[in-house]
Amino acid sequence: MKVAFFNTKPYEMPYFNTANSGQHHFTYIKETLTLETAHLATGCNAVCCFVTDQLNHNVLAYIKNLGINLVALRSAGYDHVDLAAAKALDIKVVRVPSYSPQAIAEFTVGMILALSRKLLSAHERVRHHNFSLEGLLGYNLQGKSVGIIGTGHIGTRVAKILTGFDCKLLAYDPAPNPKCQALGVEYTSLEALLKGSEIITLHCLLNEATYHLINKDTIALMQPQAMLINTGRGGLVDTLALITALKQQKIGAVGLDVYEHERGLFFADRSQAIILDDDFIRLQAFPNVLITGHQAYLSEEALINIAQTTLLNLTQFEDGNIQNQL
Repeated sequence: MKVAFFNTKPYEMPYFNTANSGQHHFTYIKETLTLETAHLATGCNAVCCFVTDQLNHNVLAYIKNLGINLVALRSAGYDHVDLAAAKALDIKVVRVPSYSPQAIAEFTVGMILALSRKLLSAHERVRHHNFSLEGLLGYNLQGKSVGIIGTGHIGTRVAKILTGFDCKLLAYDPAPNPKCQALGVEYTSLEALLKGSEIITLHCLLNEATYHLINKDTIALMQPQAMLINTGRGGLVDTLALITALKQQKIGAVGLDVYEHERGLFFADRSQAIILDDDFIRLQAFPNVLITGHQAYLSEEALINIAQTTLLNLTQFEDGNIQNQL
């Protein structure tokens, strides 16, 4: 099968080449898939896409006319795909449902530790030979109430890690996970979780029900010094409401590995560019906000799993035995 890999980064290619072993023919394309770049898939049977590629009706219709009948996502999330349009066009969409929950879970806890112990401020001070400890007072995680919103593979791994810190774990999920319950996680309503948690971490899918789940009203329910972590999807958080809460000191600390308007901003070196997104610049200005560029998934183990599952998806499509279809 001939596959056009859009939005490919150099660090991905060796893993896909190793997993492929020459079975399929890959064309690596550095550009993001859009209506303007879709022609680069000419001559291919499938496209392989990442979360920043555009898979709306117009793009899907264009690649269908090129003879492409498969979209292989190298991600678990699929909020960037018009699934209704894909179904109408008879384009199969497959994904990598669970490539490395541990990577994202560990990164999440790393963000919590960095913020709770003010590691970034401490690092900057020492770089300038300032060894004063004033203003660096942190707190232990032991005994803290942590609210986990979404207890699928990732949320469950976060819960498991945090049990080692002796945290009190609350969770909100329409479908409680027995694995979390076995860890002693207490399921509750969203309102009760927001009110009762000193740390809140987001691990739910982005859809119509969860879009701007964290907004002006839900932030008002949170404790004034609560920490918010988002390693899920940027759209789960209303950016303007978050900025307002930070300005009014109604939230203690924020860790973001994803950003509501990250498309066209993340996954590229923009160190020599002028960033025109004023909201992003405002978020960066707060000393209690930690932002990373959607890297929580990025571990060696995750890339191996993504490559292997993607190759399996391609082969199963050829064999007519798709297992990870949306």
